[in-house]
Amino acid sequence: MVILLALILAALVALIVVLLLRRRAPAPPPAPAPRDPFAAEDQVGGDPRTLKAGDMVEYLGTRYFVRGSLRLREGGFTWSEHLLDADTREGGKVWISVEEDPDLEVVWWTEHDPAGLSPGERTLVVDGVEYRRDEHGTADYTSEGTTGVGVQGRVEYVDYEGPRGSYLSFEQYGAGQWEAGLGDRVPTGALTIYPGGG
Repeated sequence: MVILLALILAALVALIVVLLLRRRAPAPPPAPAPRDPFAAEDQVGGDPRTLKAGDMVEYLGTRYFVRGSLRLREGGFTWSEHLLDADTREGGKVWISVEEDPDLEVVWWTEHDPAGLSPGERTLVVDGVEYRRDEHGTADYTSEGTTGVGVQGRVEYVDYEGPRGSYLSFEQYGAGQWEAGLGDRVPTGALTIYPGGG
């Protein structure tokens, strides 16, 4: 009888030890949540949605400083445009626009003389490239840093789309003259962003 009691007691102690050891074992890690393979965190050099005055951008082997930013809003839709400056570039302005509609789209803009072009036409040809009118609207903006426009106001825009990620855009700030720019979509990961101080 004593032997049987000892065996039962030993079995209970062994069972308690096994249960305690199982409780202490780490739980397996949860399966990773599904994610967008084109999400901004896959950008090689940072998230262009965070660009601001004082940051530096490297594109096609040249580094540009962000001099200022425009934050634009039309209804519930928002986007930003950033004025860039490089010591190695002579002449015209260079801008970069960043928007999500719904995917992240970054476009590199260089100014273009609008002489002879009317932003009211359905199609326009510039340097042998045909652009078709895509959007026309008016947005409110706020300006940060140096942009060449007031601290806040309204801008009218007319956007045209060309082949292979090329664009033509017209903007008129307040009662000013129409400005024009030619744009090219920036491939994912082609920008390197160096955040500025502050």
